[in-house]
Amino acid sequence: MSKALSGVRILDFTHVQSGPTCTQLLAWFGADVIKVERPGVGDITRGQLQDVPNADSLYFTMLNHNKRSITLDTKNPKGKEVLTELMKVCDVMVENFAPGVLDRMGFSWENIQKINPKLIVASIKGFGPGPFEDCKVYENVAQCVGGSASTTGFRDGLPLVTGAQIGDSGTGLHLALGIVTALYHRTQSGKGQLVTVAMQDGVLNLCRVKLRDQQRLAHGPLKEYSQFGEGIPFGEATPRAGNDSGGGQPGRILKCKGWETDPNAYIYFITQAAVWEKICDVIGEPTWKTDPNYAKPGARLPHLNEIFGRIEQWTTTMSKFDVMNICNPLDIPVGPILSMKEIAEDKSLYETGTLVEVDHPTRGKYITVGNPIKLSDSPSEVERSPLLGEHTEEILRDVLKFSANQIGDVRSSGAVGEVPMAAE
Repeated sequence: MSKALSGVRILDFTHVQSGPTCTQLLAWFGADVIKVERPGVGDITRGQLQDVPNADSLYFTMLNHNKRSITLDTKNPKGKEVLTELMKVCDVMVENFAPGVLDRMGFSWENIQKINPKLIVASIKGFGPGPFEDCKVYENVAQCVGGSASTTGFRDGLPLVTGAQIGDSGTGLHLALGIVTALYHRTQSGKGQLVTVAMQDGVLNLCRVKLRDQQRLAHGPLKEYSQFGEGIPFGEATPRAGNDSGGGQPGRILKCKGWETDPNAYIYFITQAAVWEKICDVIGEPTWKTDPNYAKPGARLPHLNEIFGRIEQWTTTMSKFDVMNICNPLDIPVGPILSMKEIAEDKSLYETGTLVEVDHPTRGKYITVGNPIKLSDSPSEVERSPLLGEHTEEILRDVLKFSANQIGDVRSSGAVGEVPMAAE
């Protein structure tokens, strides 16, 4: 079976997380991703959060699978020449530099179009056009300016950022969709185009339900929020809702047996209207099925704290997995709070390719996520991340078709630094 993006060549001019997330996904689908890195240094994440001496960090390896690495000093005239030649033979160039960096290098969108009018240039920035467009943005900043932090946490506490990388990885996933869309458009138009995603925009798209609630506030209180039942007035902005469900089916994180010592002995429990009567039977409150204060979804909203308090009395008598075993056959939607340790030890996730064990030549075996998107006719395989500059000579020879003399000129110029032999 062929890979979905086989034959597509990506010039990966990205670093850290947002851009590499995008290009790794494309590489998993079969694109030939050529990662351009600084000689002797590489992507800064190779050395960040390093847990094994003299080996690439997990930060780097888990974001750069299935890629080839070429080292290139783009300030060196010969290096700039090589980069220009790569632009001519690639389908897509992806970058997440600070605003204005490409322009200062001489590679404005207008100049790139002259080099290769079919090239798709995909770019991640912190903000779109406006007063903040020249500002740098990192993960937590993106979560703050995109509305996530203000709506996360508990009502009487600080705004919170989430551990899920919705700023970096979330934006990278948005960009991947933009690239694939532009590639499809090029099959009809024959022209490349500029694809841009602002991190603020990406986060806001993932937080759209909170923008929904902001508009609903103009028409009255948000009745599915706990504070409604507590009689606490709403302000002008969407409040932090703790662990309340953001949808029409009220939900809450509840304690399970062992919560006093286990920080993850909890379960998310949703009181879906369709199975309300089953919930009443399970928790030992059969009269709630007909009680006018509880029988109908609207009537239950002022009593959510009481309802979830009673359910929690029941969940604390057993483990989170016991709750699952009881509720699942009854179609009651619940989900245990799984720690990263529990996830890493779940054998079923390896069977589906959700988790993959990878062998790396310098750091040994490690666990990483696999491609979360499954195609029936285009299976994904996770290959280790490249060593710094590992494929430099291979790319010069096989992609750019440079002769031995030309490769020698590039090497002697210092444009590629000290180049290791390509992987066998």
